[in-house]
Amino acid sequence: MKTVLVGSSGYIAEFILQRLSEEPEIESILKLDCNEKADVFLDLAKTDSFNFSLLDDIDYVIFTAAISGPDQCAMAFDACWEINVTGTSCFIREAIKRNCRVLFFSSDAVFGDIPGKIYDEESKTEAYTPYGRMKKAVEDKFRNEDLFKAIRLSYVASAKDRFITYCVNCIRNGETADIFHPFYRNVIVVSDVVDIVTYLALHWDEYEPTFLNVAGKELVSRVRIADEINRFLGGKLKYTISMPGEDFFANRPRITQMKSLYIQKYGILQDNTFTEKIAKELEDIEL
Repeated sequence: MKTVLVGSSGYIAEFILQRLSEEPEIESILKLDCNEKADVFLDLAKTDSFNFSLLDDIDYVIFTAAISGPDQCAMAFDACWEINVTGTSCFIREAIKRNCRVLFFSSDAVFGDIPGKIYDEESKTEAYTPYGRMKKAVEDKFRNEDLFKAIRLSYVASAKDRFITYCVNCIRNGETADIFHPFYRNVIVVSDVVDIVTYLALHWDEYEPTFLNVAGKELVSRVRIADEINRFLGGKLKYTISMPGEDFFANRPRITQMKSLYIQKYGILQDNTFTEKIAKELEDIEL
């Protein structure tokens, strides 16, 4: 299977590359991005200059690229829309024309912010944040295409994510971490995301729905993550809890509760607790 990874220098892409390079069914991985580390340069703001014939013999496109900062998407809305929607949609359309299967990385931000609501794959998408509206726009364009599927990511935790890296650096530097609360998501771990990407590469036709909510079963706060770090690292993290101002929540909801109707139904992931999942991610941390 010949594969293209769009956004190959991203945080999650690093893990995907490692896993797919070990998968016997994956014949090749072509890395596309707007930097020198990519195999082929791609600027999603200038897709008219890209040679789409490179996709002619590609089987599977993993589309991870996006400007994902919620505040950046709000402050530079038009420029971010050009990349996250216009350029992205152009690339996906050209890939589908060439019979490529396209896996699009979406977000739980496509849903609204109804108190007490638990969103599943069949829930109506009512994005209100700029970033969420961008992801929803791409989903809506391609939801009826057989060669398009989207995984909606909740917060993706790993030893290399920003928050856990911040906490670990506080331990190393003898500093007290300042943790925002309330801020809850159905946190998933990066190894599960990679398993899902691999599953869909190998079982595309078996998985019938267009969308898959990539979410853990537990609603987890940043404080809970900090406590799991302490459980694993012997209570070395000292932290205080702060309530963010309204500006912080202008472009991100306090709580997004999302579940999947299909992860267990299709046997995609093991039904582990968050404690079990995060412990696996923290194994390689050295202080």
